[in-house]
Amino acid sequence: MLNVRPDPDALLASLHRDEARARRGRLKVFFGMCPGVGKTYAMLRAAQQERASGVEVAIGVVETHGRAETEAMLAGLTVIPRKQIDYRGTQLAEMDLEAVLARKPRLVLVDEFAHTNAPGSRHPKRYQDVVELLDTGLDVYTTLNVQHLESRADAVRQITGATVNETVPDSVFELADEIELLDLTPEALLERLREGKVYLGERAAAAQAGFFKDTHLTALRELALRFVAERVDRQLHHLRAGAAKQTVWRSGERLLVAVGPSPFSLQLVRWTRRMAAALGAPWVAVYIEPSVALSAEDQRLLDKNLALARELGAEIVVTHDDDIAAALVRTALQHNATQIVVGKPRARRFLDLVRGTLVDRLLRLGGNIDIYVVPAESARHRPLLTMNRGLRSAPREYAVAAGTVAVITLLGRLLAAETYLAVGLVYLLAIIMLSLRVGRGPVFAAGVLSALTWDFLFIPPQFTFAISKVEDATLFGTYFVVALVSGHLTSRIRAQAQNEQLREERATALFELTRALAEARTLDDAVFAALRQADELFGAKTALLLADEAGGAIPHFAGSFALDEKERGVAEWVFRNRRPAGRFTDTLPASAAFYLPLVREERAVGVLGIVVPPERTLTLAQRDLLEAFARQLALNVEGEHLRAAGEREKLLAESDKLHRVLLDSVSHELRTPLAVITGALENLAEATPELRAELIGEGRAAARRLNRLVGNLLDQTRLESGTLKPRLDWCDARDLVNAALDGVRDALAGHPLDVVLPDDMPPVRADFALMEQALANLLLNATRHTPEGTQVFLTAGIERSGTRAFFTVADRGPGFPLEMRERLFKKFERGDAAHAGGLGLGLSIVRGFVTAQGGDVMVGENPGGGAVFTIYLPHTPPSAVLHE
Repeated sequence: MLNVRPDPDALLASLHRDEARARRGRLKVFFGMCPGVGKTYAMLRAAQQERASGVEVAIGVVETHGRAETEAMLAGLTVIPRKQIDYRGTQLAEMDLEAVLARKPRLVLVDEFAHTNAPGSRHPKRYQDVVELLDTGLDVYTTLNVQHLESRADAVRQITGATVNETVPDSVFELADEIELLDLTPEALLERLREGKVYLGERAAAAQAGFFKDTHLTALRELALRFVAERVDRQLHHLRAGAAKQTVWRSGERLLVAVGPSPFSLQLVRWTRRMAAALGAPWVAVYIEPSVALSAEDQRLLDKNLALARELGAEIVVTHDDDIAAALVRTALQHNATQIVVGKPRARRFLDLVRGTLVDRLLRLGGNIDIYVVPAESARHRPLLTMNRGLRSAPREYAVAAGTVAVITLLGRLLAAETYLAVGLVYLLAIIMLSLRVGRGPVFAAGVLSALTWDFLFIPPQFTFAISKVEDATLFGTYFVVALVSGHLTSRIRAQAQNEQLREERATALFELTRALAEARTLDDAVFAALRQADELFGAKTALLLADEAGGAIPHFAGSFALDEKERGVAEWVFRNRRPAGRFTDTLPASAAFYLPLVREERAVGVLGIVVPPERTLTLAQRDLLEAFARQLALNVEGEHLRAAGEREKLLAESDKLHRVLLDSVSHELRTPLAVITGALENLAEATPELRAELIGEGRAAARRLNRLVGNLLDQTRLESGTLKPRLDWCDARDLVNAALDGVRDALAGHPLDVVLPDDMPPVRADFALMEQALANLLLNATRHTPEGTQVFLTAGIERSGTRAFFTVADRGPGFPLEMRERLFKKFERGDAAHAGGLGLGLSIVRGFVTAQGGDVMVGENPGGGAVFTIYLPHTPPSAVLHE
């Protein structure tokens, strides 16, 4: 059993999440390789210990699966009753999240972290319930098997052949403050299976023949152990990131290889990969970028070497420094690398004679880090001494150094011979000033040239290199050393300042990108801001392709580079293979752009392309920054996908809930008139004449109600399918009103009706059947939702403007609040004070029918109390139409 207690700061990405974490409850996950290892038992045992220490513990949901020893651990724990959810006629028991939140215990037990809740629950997934509990400040214990982790589901399917449908995102699992790994050997687990402690009866036999094979269990055990080990390694890395790193912690082997623009680096990379594979250790490939820019050939070699390291599984690190040994040791301490691999020097450089070779300096600075020196496989002839790369500078800089020395020499010759000491000091000042403007090579040359010139032309005896006085010789030697050392140190400080400036520019660029992405309201805004920033930062044009629902990638409109068919093909290759391609790579190098995949959890979510001018190239630092841009964009795109998926899950849950409510309502509404009709028919044969007439009347009324219900459902279907085509014709208003009244006369029996129609009411242009149904629905609505005996009013007319005809149905009922009036016309909406019965489709159908005829329907308040529904239809006098 292994407990993992992470540092909270290691799991948080920003100060905002730190503050949120401070308010959140603690999450402990009991983690195992598969069912039966004892996760639930261990969780209950830990809960009993917490209860014994005075903590209020409640069980939200625990699955004992009939295991006696697990059920015994429930003794004394408060069990919150589960909520019963009806799903297609079956009662499903789920955790009552509302009851848990209302009780607010200090600790809640929630078994089976990856469980999918029954439709109609508050959240589609149980892990979403857990997140809500944590956000309210409650501590949670839960259980999870490795196959239910999103990032490991594919590996489990390949191992066992079983597809895992219920998974927990890794980002949610990272919320865990503590992980307890329950580990059993495959033999012990199979013994538990045979004893009936995992599954019972035929299910146990089927499990042993399928999922619970010895090979499967061994692979799953390794998967679980490796996952926890990787998590511990990340935590160790984050812990060291905040501590003073003076030595490595040998908690595990990690190799670090120095890679540069040399053909020999390929051999180093392969050697390190073999060593890492033999040790089963991770490895890091490091390039130390100097202040001197690489040539095009060196840049090509470096790209090739780093590409090979990346393909072989190395973590690529790029840092800036002119002191390679110090940079390698610093990087090794940062990544807790226990072994550094470098190549054996095949030629000594000039400065190596003074300060030692790279290997010598690594041995002095490395402390307890092991140093591996790998010789070249084939030694080619090299000169005894080679020039340090840092001494190489442009000819112009050497000319500036020589010119400076020449000017000082000419001016010095104008002075008296006794002032040679002053001339020496001016030479020294010039060396220091030159180190601020030119490279180390010109500074070194100027130091040597000025020393020799000072000796030959100024120090007595003149015009000879001989020095007669001991004090002059001492001064000359001191000058020589001071000039070289001061020039070297000043150049080094300048190089360090340049490297720090590069780091600051990179950090600033990432900060600006992160801020722009955080401030963006939509994904389109985020993409537009990121691409414009990349255009400005790299002086280039950019393109972005995002994954679509069909599994492909489509260009985003915010890109400044238009993709032709060839470039689109390169981008799609990058999307499918999740590997960089295009210019500056060995894959499709003839492309105009360099393409990077946006990858999250081994899944491509898009492709970022960048086009720089043909005469320019992307330095390694720029590529590193571009990869950071791609990671930030991928994170933002994934967040948008998760948000959209959450919305879809919520919509599906609400849709399913609506479906069940509608089904229940329709079933009830259909069952009621059918029951009346059935009862009437069953009693009809034995009834007296008086009772028979009454039964026939009840059956007829129920049949009309059933007919209206089915008609409403069909009408709503016609509206939603778009097949409703109104047939407009001239209709007499009195005929419309009378037809509507005939259809609902039985419903109006208990309500006095007041109909007011002008005698000179002209014909209106409408669809007779649709208007009849709309008026009938308004009349039925008035009778159903007003007390019996209250009056109903129906009026019609033409507005004074003559452009609209109106039909008004008013009542003396309770009316509708202002905030409810608009939503009355939505499907399945009913008034707050509505009586039981009805589907809430009547007013929705009224609006649909009227809108289809080009009109509108409004609801208002009836003076004296009640509601007023008014149908407006466009009106043109018939005479004007005939005249036209």
